[in-house]
This record gives sequence, structure tokens and C-alpha cells, in this order.
Amino acid sequence: MKKPVLLGVNVDHVATLRQARGARYPDPVHAALQAEIAGADGITVHLREDRRHIQDRDVLVMKETLQTRLNLELAVTEDMIKFAVDLKPEHCCLVPEKREEITTEGGLDVVGNEESIRKACQQLGEAGIEVSLFIDPSTTQLEAAKKVGAPVVELHTGSYAEACGTPALARELKTIETAMKFGRELGLTMNAGHGLHYHNVQPIAAIAGMHELNIGHSIVARSLLVGFAEAVKEMRSLIDKT
Repeated sequence: MKKPVLLGVNVDHVATLRQARGARYPDPVHAALQAEIAGADGITVHLREDRRHIQDRDVLVMKETLQTRLNLELAVTEDMIKFAVDLKPEHCCLVPEKREEITTEGGLDVVGNEESIRKACQQLGEAGIEVSLFIDPSTTQLEAAKKVGAPVVELHTGSYAEACGTPALARELKTIETAMKFGRELGLTMNAGHGLHYHNVQPIAAIAGMHELNIGHSIVARSLLVGFAEAVKEMRSLIDKT
């Protein structure tokens, strides 16, 4: 029997809407709690260095109120690692970060930054935090992730999402499937995310060994039409049908 794929709901873009007006609403904490009730297995937030959406307060309140798990995405910088070590969320996902980007562009270059990433993995691990690395579906990056001591990786599915409706779609899916198999052979826990939505999630969820999918923007967008809890339930249902 296939093990159920976990759903991590990213609530960053609830905060994006709040910050657009500098208001106190909508509150990403409220969205996170609704997501839990609707079937989310965890909540993901990206605390960016420029605080463009999620704020320190959001993360602190979620850490105290969530009944599932908090997955904190952050850049590999001294200040962000210290914040995470002090907070001690259940999970931290190390991601690349550029001030000018609209959303995360590509995976973390573990090969080119082994020393700093190894140090970050060690600091977070010693604080009792499970560490994951957001990387492209590359065997080279997977080998480097194993080498620096990360027990979990999240495969960047952006190229797959962008290939929707093109001949490249099958190739991108195969690339992810190959990376999944290789990562499992290395003993890594394999997650995936980025650009996944209601029309492209099932082929990814169906890949053997998939542990967790982290999905945000499409759920937040869908919630404008059906409500946040219903949007999470719909995504949960699609994943469970694979």
C-alpha cells in the first residue's frame, strides 16, 4: 500500500496581501490554523531577509499555536540561522534568496557552497531542528546534500510547472522521477514543491517515495473563490487520489 503523501501548506501569500496595504489582515496565522483543520500536515513560511511578506511576529505566533509542524524556510545567513536556532521550529528548509526576485528562482547551489551549508546544517541539527535543502532535481546537488549532512531535500519543481502544455513536460517529470529515485538510494527523505497547482500536482504526488509536497500560491489563489479551508481540502483530495 502506497504511503500517503503529506501536504505542507505555505501561507506566505496571505501575508503578501496583508503587506500590500500595511494592514493587520488577512492574518497568515489564521490561515495556517484553518489549513491544519482542513487537513494540512504542516505549515510552511519563508521568513525573507527583507520581510516582504511573513514577519517575525507571524513565525513566533505560529510556533506557539500550530498543532502540526512549522517548516521555516530561510536563507543561509548568520542572522537567519540564529533566528531559527532561537525559535526551534520542527523543520527548517534552507533556500536561495535574492532581493529582486518575485519568488524563489531555482534551487540552492549546495555544490558551490558546501562549507557554509554544512555549517548551517550542523547548527540547526544541534538545536534539534530537522534540516532540508531546496535544490534542483540534480544528482550532483543530491550528492552534495548528502555530503553536507542534510537528512531531507525538497526538489524544486519550477521547471516542471513552467513546462505545462509543452513537449518538455514529460522530460521535466522524468527528471524529477530520476532525482527522486537517486535521492532515496542515498537515504534522503524526498519532498518537492514550487509552482504546483490543482492541474499539475497529481503526477508529482504519484512518484514513488514522495514524502511531502509544499504548496502555497495556488491554494491561496483558490481560497479567494472557495475559502481557505475548502481550497486546502481540494488540494488534499487530489493528492490522496494518487
